[in-house]
Amino acid sequence: MVNREEWNETPVETTKDSWNLDEEAATRIERPRKKTTIDSKVRIVDTTLRDGEQTAGIVFQPEEKIHIAQLLDKAGVYQIEVGVPAMGGDEQETIKKIVSLGLKSSIMTWNRVVISDIEASISCGVDAVAISVPTSDIHIEHKLRKNRTWVLDNFARAVDFAKSHQLYVSANAEDASRTELEYLIECVKVARDAGADRFRFCDTVGMLDPYETYRRIKILTDVVGLPIEMHTHNDFGMATANALSGVRAGANYVGVTVNGLGERAGNAPLEEVVMALKYILNIDTGFQLTMLRELCEYVAKASGREIWASKPIIGKNIFLYEVATTIDGVLKEPTTYEVFSPAEIGAVRQISIGKHSGTSAIKAKFKEFGITLDDKLAGKIIELVRKKAVQEKRDLFDKELMLIYYSVVGVPRE
Repeated sequence: MVNREEWNETPVETTKDSWNLDEEAATRIERPRKKTTIDSKVRIVDTTLRDGEQTAGIVFQPEEKIHIAQLLDKAGVYQIEVGVPAMGGDEQETIKKIVSLGLKSSIMTWNRVVISDIEASISCGVDAVAISVPTSDIHIEHKLRKNRTWVLDNFARAVDFAKSHQLYVSANAEDASRTELEYLIECVKVARDAGADRFRFCDTVGMLDPYETYRRIKILTDVVGLPIEMHTHNDFGMATANALSGVRAGANYVGVTVNGLGERAGNAPLEEVVMALKYILNIDTGFQLTMLRELCEYVAKASGREIWASKPIIGKNIFLYEVATTIDGVLKEPTTYEVFSPAEIGAVRQISIGKHSGTSAIKAKFKEFGITLDDKLAGKIIELVRKKAVQEKRDLFDKELMLIYYSVVGVPRE
């Protein structure tokens, strides 16, 4: 497993020991073609309208799917996975309407390794298809009730059929993270040789950690030579971290959903990934960050899933301050506690007054009301504020602050 010192610069040595393969298997895998580095161009693939809608209990109305697609396109998403045409009915009609909009984003649909699925996608007029097949033995045996040879044969046939119709193809390995590495490499090579444009590595049950993700993706990028998309789930709370680890290892596509929607614990959230790529890996995806709040709030409304207060990036608490020392720092220099400006994502900085507030916070808050406090008056008010906050077990409302103010200075005759 790669250690912390190796994380940024040193490539993973592709030996039979590092791959955890037996000696015979290791000799059957070709040596690395080249050293991979972090790609400065990472493309965002949004699957809110497919994987996001697969969240239990969520259904988007056709007009909601169309509006979400328009918002994603306006924000600069490279590719939008809009649904599953094989479902027929309203699903196909909505996909056709999205295609007819002439959006700048590539429009992709999800398909099994079934020719009729791909034919349904072709009839919708999309320019790209994701062709997905389970690759782990547990899925092959228990879900498909087939064997590895069947998977390889049908994977190749489906990819070849799609390419013969001039479609962009993402070859998806479902449950790739629990697939034996040698066999996964074979699957990728089969898809590559059939003409696939990229490979989607699916951590379907979210069971990888960032170091193991890096190790596996580094091997794949070195050995196979096909662009890789990270598709990470959040079952253990590591979807965003694993997506970034994949990018560090050479992946140049990241699959996301708005607000992290998706089956079980969801997918890597779009808002977390684009901001982490920019501020942690220094990769600008071209996403229009000022649209984040509008996009996330609309999807929250359409999905009926409220954005919780402490949600990373877009939660209302992200730029809401109460603690005295923190507010003092932010008022003097915002970057003491803010890696990025609230304005960058369409948010605003707010001060909340409660038990942990200090005189700097009180002065700043009352300045919003058009009232200037001196040190002595601010000290009197903060003492009463803290007492009231403890009694109520919460921060205070603006009206309550003004009542405390007037209790100290007196009520105007007016």
